[in-house]
Amino acid sequence: MPKLPAPSFDLTHHKLDNGLRVLVAPDRSAPVVGIAVLYDVGFRSEPEGRTGFAHLFEHLMFQGSVNLEKMEHFRYVESSGGTFNGSTHFDYTNYFEALPANALERGLFLEADRMRGPRITEENLANQLDVVKNEIRVNVLNAPYGGFPWIYLPAVLFDTFANSHNGYGGFEDLESATTDDAKDFFKRYYAPSNAVLAIGGDVDVDETLALVEKHFGAIKKRSAPRRPNFGEPPLSAERRATHEDPHAPLPAVALGYRVPDPVGQLDGVLAATLLTEVLTDGDASRLQRRLVQQDHLVTDVSAYIGEFGDPFDERDPTALTISAHYPDAGSLDKILRAVDEELGRIAEDGLDRGELDRVRTRLVSVSLRELDAVMSRTLEFAKFELLHGRAELITELPARLAALTDDDVRAAAAALQPDRRAVLELIAGGAE
Repeated sequence: MPKLPAPSFDLTHHKLDNGLRVLVAPDRSAPVVGIAVLYDVGFRSEPEGRTGFAHLFEHLMFQGSVNLEKMEHFRYVESSGGTFNGSTHFDYTNYFEALPANALERGLFLEADRMRGPRITEENLANQLDVVKNEIRVNVLNAPYGGFPWIYLPAVLFDTFANSHNGYGGFEDLESATTDDAKDFFKRYYAPSNAVLAIGGDVDVDETLALVEKHFGAIKKRSAPRRPNFGEPPLSAERRATHEDPHAPLPAVALGYRVPDPVGQLDGVLAATLLTEVLTDGDASRLQRRLVQQDHLVTDVSAYIGEFGDPFDERDPTALTISAHYPDAGSLDKILRAVDEELGRIAEDGLDRGELDRVRTRLVSVSLRELDAVMSRTLEFAKFELLHGRAELITELPARLAALTDDDVRAAAAALQPDRRAVLELIAGGAE
């Protein structure tokens, strides 16, 4: 295996007295900066009866803060020539800005101000509830394959509420949310000690840390919540369920398998990630050849780890998903048998000559691409620091991938047994 390139970055770690973890990654190649704040709270943190609350709260964080009225955050970023956004994931929520380098302090002020406290009012809650409900209508309820499989497959694969519930939320739960719920959620999860601040781009480290201290240092210290252990035992028997989609033109299926702990057993997850590439990366991949080209059972097939396709986006438990759309509603069992046969071939016979190097090179290329742009790099550093405890780990992935062997991928395939999976069949109702 040829030596794979290892990126190198000058990362500075710092921690404020209030517990906020800070990363600074200077890069003077362009006069831009990225600012990312990740909070250790996501879908899994939601209490029962409050599905969708983490995402709803993300919206509230854009509705004004201690010193800013509604829409001022937007105006300050856009008038500086920058962009911004936020997103909610299973194990974290992020907020970020990409700005010209001369607007660094403005961006830090904006993030610090809402870390002090968002404007939680009845009016803001009501209008953002309407926004979120409309998102659900557009993206899930009225869209073909809306929420499939990420909303519906976990309910089949997992047992606990934390792992299996709908992170987008049900209308009844969302509509029963109160401003007191939002204030309690902020107090519990949005403490500086429960967050990572990452700053990348055209910055001076000492000057940046001084600005961080100026804007974030006075935020009151609060204890970070103790994160529960969300682990569950793996399945011992196949589970099947159906989901009816009135808008879908073709049936679909999603298979979910548990994979090793992404934090504690990273090499096992990397081997499973290589397996997903072997299965569905390009026309030469195993399931593309078998299911699409040879047997003509499906129109497309994909395999990935993590509910949103990022193997490093979640802690344990997480899943490897294989999903496909197919024209014949009666062919599901044939598809499952073909998948099992291809997995069995890999487990028993190993990979073809050059197959491992091909998919490994692509994975390294993808991971390096994530480090190319300042904003995506800053987000990745913050994510790896928050979830894995070390931002530098992302730069070590090429070497970790290079050390994996054919036997590691064979073992990953052997673990995907029919009696340890969940099968979610989508019944299409929109063919006409």
